[in-house]
Amino acid sequence: MPLRITLKPFERLIINGASIRNGGRNADFLIETQCQFLRESEILHESEADTACKTLCVTLQVIHLSDDPSDAKALLMEQALRILAAVPSMAPHLLAIQTAVDEGQTHRAIKLGKALVAYERSLLDYVPSVSDVA
Repeated sequence: MPLRITLKPFERLIINGASIRNGGRNADFLIETQCQFLRESEILHESEADTACKTLCVTLQVIHLSDDPSDAKALLMEQALRILAAVPSMAPHLLAIQTAVDEGQTHRAIKLGKALVAYERSLLDYVPSVSDVA
């Protein structure tokens, strides 16, 4: 069964590493074969990865789109271990992400990564800034 994707004007879509940008109107695509894709709304650019969890999400995107993700999977494990050492309460999130990757559900892992970023944001919002303490 094909997957229908509607792109908004000028929205970008990455399919198997190829970047496609829509023109000035909505466009419908039917994806009829198995492929890896990310919509622009799902993409986290490397320049936006200003926290450890966002960097992990960029690695998840590389795993999702890569033909041979073995190097990226090793990097993911290193990143996860560093995050776990710093914030042990992230263990359930990291375990869910690793399980999804191990099961080949990389798109699900990306969504779980976004939940991890939201959890990270909630922790950072809870920590008072230096100016609040002084």
